[in-house]
Amino acid sequence: MQNLFSKNLIVLNYKATSKEDVIRKMASMLNENGYLNDIEAFIKEIKKREEINGTGIEEHIAMPHAKGSFIKKHGIAILRVDGNGFDFNSSDQKLSKLFFMMALPKETSSNAHIKAISYLSNTFSNNLLRNELLNTNNEERFLEIITSNDNTNESNNVNATKDFILAVTACPVGIAHTYMAAESLKKAALELNINIKVETNGSSGTENPITEEEIKSAKGIIIASGKTINKERFSGKPLIEVGVKDGIHKAKELIQTILKNEAQIYNKSNTNKTTEKPKQIQKIGIYKHLMNGVSFMLPFVVSGGIIIAISFMFGIKAFDINDPSYNKIADILMQIGGGSAFALMIPILAGYISFSIAERPGLAPGMITGLMMSNGNAGFLGGILAGFISGYVTLIVKKISDQIIPSNLRGINPVLTYPFFSVIISGILIYVMLSPISVINESITDMLNRLSGTNMAILGALLGAMMAIDMGGPVNKAAYAFGIAMITAKNYIPHASIMAGGMVPPIGIALATSLFKNRFSKEERESGKVCYFLGACFITEGVIPFAASDPLRVIPACILGSSVGGFISALFKVEVIAPHGGIFILPIVVNPLMWIISILAGSIITAILIGTLKKEYNSRI
Repeated sequence: MQNLFSKNLIVLNYKATSKEDVIRKMASMLNENGYLNDIEAFIKEIKKREEINGTGIEEHIAMPHAKGSFIKKHGIAILRVDGNGFDFNSSDQKLSKLFFMMALPKETSSNAHIKAISYLSNTFSNNLLRNELLNTNNEERFLEIITSNDNTNESNNVNATKDFILAVTACPVGIAHTYMAAESLKKAALELNINIKVETNGSSGTENPITEEEIKSAKGIIIASGKTINKERFSGKPLIEVGVKDGIHKAKELIQTILKNEAQIYNKSNTNKTTEKPKQIQKIGIYKHLMNGVSFMLPFVVSGGIIIAISFMFGIKAFDINDPSYNKIADILMQIGGGSAFALMIPILAGYISFSIAERPGLAPGMITGLMMSNGNAGFLGGILAGFISGYVTLIVKKISDQIIPSNLRGINPVLTYPFFSVIISGILIYVMLSPISVINESITDMLNRLSGTNMAILGALLGAMMAIDMGGPVNKAAYAFGIAMITAKNYIPHASIMAGGMVPPIGIALATSLFKNRFSKEERESGKVCYFLGACFITEGVIPFAASDPLRVIPACILGSSVGGFISALFKVEVIAPHGGIFILPIVVNPLMWIISILAGSIITAILIGTLKKEYNSRI
């Protein structure tokens, strides 16, 4: 097949004006390179073929072809046009932008063009290669993709269609784990000689989104996530759902499970299990529901916190019109940050916890009951409770409604039955519980606000240590959620310790790789340089590769350093109102000098401990 293609027969980004222009341009390419005896007869036959049945296939591709004595030798002209494309009656009703025009001499066997179409279709069925053909501007790379497909088939390598896998990665915060899991899966797929596409649900939203066509052609789907992902689109496909950390550490095992056909077919009507193996059962649970709520709430907390902090820079009471220090800008900022962003935190938290439990029907009751808790001063604790109550109430309402409502009337469930009964039942339950929950929340808040001196420092040390125990795992996220709860309660000291504790491990590792070079490999020393930046950005997950390779030395050193950092920060009453941002929020930190000192002290302790505990790299077993 390779001799059918030539760089002289490839034109990319052609500015075609019509379907007629496309056909004539490609015919001219064939004629100018000696493939035709009669160009006008060839064009006439091409048009006749298009009138009988369009040659558009799928995904913006068309393969017009003709056979006759007016063709001198077998060849294929390739043209890709700019713009939306032209109508060649494709099977998926999409306009065609990439054309493969086949010229077949009269004496060519009757199935030659079928073989050529089959050959090209095998390439198109590979989503990664097809996308590259539609986007590359390098003619040599285009030719390489087309011709290498022949070698793949003849050498009996992995079939592109059979071994194409999709993956989705996400973590509650969406900063590091999301992309680390994606990279691990891609690396494992490369080692196993298969194709993979990974959709990431990070802090900036969904990137590299999966299409319906890709789902149809995929052998299976891997979801490595610490929050709820919409799985309905994957109904009918083999699916594995695990935590995001498994995506980082068990990428090859997950892919092999798909390849061995050991993943259970996902059915959206039965979401209890997604695989036959217990270790791959969907890990929903309280933690995952909570983290789903926290992940959606986080942008409101971050933006609101920073805006409020900027307002305070005009004066602590500058937003108050009755205060002598009143400033209109501070007032506006406080209305945006405190009156709006912070006001939405609890409803969003509750709404998306409920959404995680009951999917879309759970969103409305969760947000409504979350607002009830917020207005009733039940705080973060009340929002969490509202989310779980609303979610499980909605699940019960859905189950009962689906059993009672006749099948021909179930269309009313999503728009009437589910929202009405779930909202009213959840609302009544929350109304009954609101008063005691408010009392409990205020008691806890008052107790924490009364902590001072050594007691507050001990709390800071505990929170700092928690940030380093599992580097972004459940313990780390539990401490982080507590810090956000304290911010909503206007106690900003605990979160300063939490952020210091989260920044110490990567900075400590970076210092260790710089000061004790003989304890690390060349690759580790290079990674250590990146940890300076990760630490400054409050991304604890940068330590994971170091902790995974030497946990008995690295993790204790990080825990002790983070604990010291959290202790010093709380002891000197450092306050951080913004829940994220690392060193870049320094201008709005209360007592910034001691905060920097606490981070540096913890990092130095971590670095010295690692350098002392580790053996020289070459002598390590």
